[in-house]
Amino acid sequence: MIYIKLIWSYLKIGLFGFGGGYAMLALIEREIVGPGWITEQMFTDIVAISQMTPGPIGINSATYIGYVAPAEYSDAFASPLYGILGSLICTLVVVLPSFILVAFTSHLIRRHKDSVVVKGIFAGLRPVVVGLIVSAALLLMNSANFGEENTQVLWSIVLCIAAFVLVYWVKWHPILIICLAGFAGWIIY
Repeated sequence: MIYIKLIWSYLKIGLFGFGGGYAMLALIEREIVGPGWITEQMFTDIVAISQMTPGPIGINSATYIGYVAPAEYSDAFASPLYGILGSLICTLVVVLPSFILVAFTSHLIRRHKDSVVVKGIFAGLRPVVVGLIVSAALLLMNSANFGEENTQVLWSIVLCIAAFVLVYWVKWHPILIICLAGFAGWIIY
């Protein structure tokens, strides 16, 4: 039963996840954390791991959630084989809608790319994608990411602002920022 629920959830996520992985985070949180398959802390950890591993964040998180959700759902699914099956299912199902849409619409979009209707559709989708990404950013501003004690919250905010400034204005490489943030977290926390 958990696999059918995961398939249904990831079909919705894959079908309506316009804008890529970060835009999908709000959908993933609602579909997976909402029903209680994983905790908010686990979701935050999954997002962090998915960001650090190569590949799209939506697919990486689907693979990881597919692995842990069956065991979290019931002790009967605690075997790693159930997790591997869940990983395969979630990964394939989250990619399937995009693959089908691109396969069937790429020719039409290329042929009608100068059409006012197609341009209007894409113009309407752009602000929605930005809104979904902002929603994901706000979703991740929780106690699991910023801590519960005042000093943890303060240090988390300082690290967040410092990372933004160093990447956006100083133009440091994001990998360097990730390594420095990990080192700073090890020292501070």
